[in-house]
Amino acid sequence: MEQNEPDRLTPAQVAAMRRSFSNGRASLSRRSLLRASAGGTLAMGGLGALSACGIPPAGKTQGGTSSQDHSAQEKVVNFSNWPEYIDVDGSGKRHPTLDEFARRTGIQVKYTEDINDNNEFFGKIKPQLAAGQDTGRDIIVLTDWLAARVIRLGWAQKLDPSNLPHAFAELSDQFRSPDWDPGRAYSYPWQGVSTVIAYNKKALDGIQVKSVSDLLDNPRLKGRVGFLSEMRDTIGMTLLDMGKDPGKFTSDDFDAVIARLQKAVDKGQIRRFTGNDYTSDLSKGDLAACVAWGGDIVQLKADNPDVDYVIPDAGYMTSTDNMLIPNKARHKTNAERLIDFYYEPKPAAELSDYVNYVCPVTGGQEELAKIDKSAADNPLIVPTKAMAAKSHAFRSLTQQEETAFEEKFAKLTGA
Repeated sequence: MEQNEPDRLTPAQVAAMRRSFSNGRASLSRRSLLRASAGGTLAMGGLGALSACGIPPAGKTQGGTSSQDHSAQEKVVNFSNWPEYIDVDGSGKRHPTLDEFARRTGIQVKYTEDINDNNEFFGKIKPQLAAGQDTGRDIIVLTDWLAARVIRLGWAQKLDPSNLPHAFAELSDQFRSPDWDPGRAYSYPWQGVSTVIAYNKKALDGIQVKSVSDLLDNPRLKGRVGFLSEMRDTIGMTLLDMGKDPGKFTSDDFDAVIARLQKAVDKGQIRRFTGNDYTSDLSKGDLAACVAWGGDIVQLKADNPDVDYVIPDAGYMTSTDNMLIPNKARHKTNAERLIDFYYEPKPAAELSDYVNYVCPVTGGQEELAKIDKSAADNPLIVPTKAMAAKSHAFRSLTQQEETAFEEKFAKLTGA
């Protein structure tokens, strides 16, 4: 990676500072909200909640159900996303990539930042989806585990490949065929998320940290280690460390991980399980090392040269936030055109340069280098082939597994 002069800020650093000072990730990020919603209360948003509120689960359908497509008559697309998860201009009021899409196509995007929590948002839209009604949204962005559930319920429309030439051609192999949506028939990633080991060099004071085993077993780190409150990341990273595949593990493997982590909790090795509020402790050195999200670390490194990260030899976890078209959406073709737009290298690069998460577009690196070479060379934003080969996704869970595993993990973390 390019070394920058200490008195000069790269565009990525300027963007990170702007977001930090204005309600950005330095305080409470989209990622912390997203991941907090994935743990502990997960089962409450599932099929049981549908029955509890008197709404029967929808039967599975091939490709969901659509209403008449009004795209030709209504040049609009309604897009629901998370806060702080798209490029913003200097005024803080406009989104340059959306403006470019509208200029080029004549389709206006009604962009709403109304997803603050996966389960909360699911609870908001599930009565309409279960009743076969339009949610008023043409694109929604959901984390992979919830996207899998919506697809499983038959509440997402099957995408038309003829409207997605760039998406089909440019999607990174790393994200091309998750077990919950083989071949990406119903979804395309908005951004990817890498889970790594981060550390504060000053706080380590010469201690080597290269693996989850180092976090759990080195007595010199007692009380200065953090793990994530998101089950899939903490369990997945520990599975890898134990030689297990997060994409194929058994219930016994899961229990073995819980037992190993519980031992570390009991002896005081683990300071706490956190959302992305670990960022403050890591920067200050209260945490010497922790399991962390790559997008956070890109920004922390820009502010604190003591913060760095490592990819364990055993591998690392990756996940995605995904664009789906819900049943009965009025503007399916317009929505597909917008999804495809973000798989053109230039818009993809502009988006990734701002949000600092993993670009899912293969041609994005060359365009990103024109904007900010340091970002293009950062494997947390554009993974190298070698790094991508070490990535692993957490397998899909059955409803029963989801409930049982979350209960065990909640007991471990004290949630």
